[in-house]
Amino acid sequence: MEFVHGSYEKGRTIAAIATPPGEGGISVIRISGNEALTVADKLFSGNVYSYKTHTAHLGKVLDPKGFVIDEALLLVMLGNKSFTGEDTVEIQCHGGRLITQKILQTVLSFGASPALAGEFSFKAYMNDKIDLTQAEAIQDLISAKNGYAMKTAKEQLLGSLKDLVNSFQAELVEIAAVLEAWVDYPEEGLDFMGATDMYASLKNTLSSMKHLRDTFHDGHIIKDGISLCLVGLPNAGKSSLLNALLKKDRAIVTEIEGTTRDVLEEDLTLGNLNFRLIDTAGIRKTQELVEKEGIKRSEKAYQSADIILFVIDLELGFCEKALALYKNLPKNKTILVFNKNDSKQKKAITTNHTRNVFISAKNKTGLLELKEEIFSLLWEGGTPPTEEILLTNSRHFHALSSAIMHLENVLLALETNNSPEIICLDIKDALKQLGSISGTDITEDVLGAIFSKFCVGK
Repeated sequence: MEFVHGSYEKGRTIAAIATPPGEGGISVIRISGNEALTVADKLFSGNVYSYKTHTAHLGKVLDPKGFVIDEALLLVMLGNKSFTGEDTVEIQCHGGRLITQKILQTVLSFGASPALAGEFSFKAYMNDKIDLTQAEAIQDLISAKNGYAMKTAKEQLLGSLKDLVNSFQAELVEIAAVLEAWVDYPEEGLDFMGATDMYASLKNTLSSMKHLRDTFHDGHIIKDGISLCLVGLPNAGKSSLLNALLKKDRAIVTEIEGTTRDVLEEDLTLGNLNFRLIDTAGIRKTQELVEKEGIKRSEKAYQSADIILFVIDLELGFCEKALALYKNLPKNKTILVFNKNDSKQKKAITTNHTRNVFISAKNKTGLLELKEEIFSLLWEGGTPPTEEILLTNSRHFHALSSAIMHLENVLLALETNNSPEIICLDIKDALKQLGSISGTDITEDVLGAIFSKFCVGK
């Protein structure tokens, strides 16, 4: 997780509503901590202390004066067998907003503290029930917007990324232990791994790490979706194309140039992926203040977009203004969309651009070919194998990239017969970066490996 609870206290009893706000069939109030059973026993009609772990019990929830709030189901999960690693009680009540809030207030009045954002998952991490990759995967699973994203988050929650990062760490810890002992105890004359074997081992590990890093492009697409920006001159048909893709009249379409004055954004699902479809103001020179600001925002939008759909009016063709705009676009992420293909006044087009689609936004023709071109650009390197572990988190990507850089320095140092002291520094830095992904304490791991492997503490 990317935050630290400064006020976290091990065993602190916390409570919160675990279901979305509003009315529904049921609501869940979760309590976790050393006093979870004590709090629950005060408000429940049954003897909570007598309940075995992972059992459910029907009873009445009582307020501090002993009046019945609701009939509810109470679930008990004890100690290390719970998600948080601490005693946990969940109350499943009827899903009314008022009932749910009343039960929560009663729980708090009996000694529980309001849970901080993500604190239940934080407890699980602090109690070694999950590592950081799994904690982050919980939120990814909740917010998944497509089947690919859900599958990837589920695999990371089950530990696929954790296990892979741990394997990298284990290989590097072994090498670090050798080097540390070599530096600190040269007189022992121990039979250490040779430089050639060390080099080969590091190279294999580095290759695997680079392969994981390179999956981030696909992982980012699957998890975060794609920004798809419509760019073009005024009246090229951008808003008409947006409406055609969304299958609804989201943007105003008129014959008047400059109708779109601001950036419009809508969510779009194509296949199994999510897109953020962005309609921009027609780009031209103008002194009108509102339109000028819209054009400024448009330029910012297409510069940061993942894919640009450059919409060109076939009745005007690749005119001088269109060509001037085209020259400013990043060609590797741009698809030329020639609109008004149904017009009798359309002009012949000659272009060296490799990605071109002819459509009629008005008649909704050519949209299938456009979608195919979008996916072709996204998956230039091929679609990701279904069984492959994907990197989806930018924090993980940057940490892994930094670790790779340090290991490349290690290989160079081995090639030039540099001193073990220098090599140790880069390996430690690489281990710290990997540790930041999963949350392990690398320094203790390295020291533990040295003492257990080489018995140097004599």
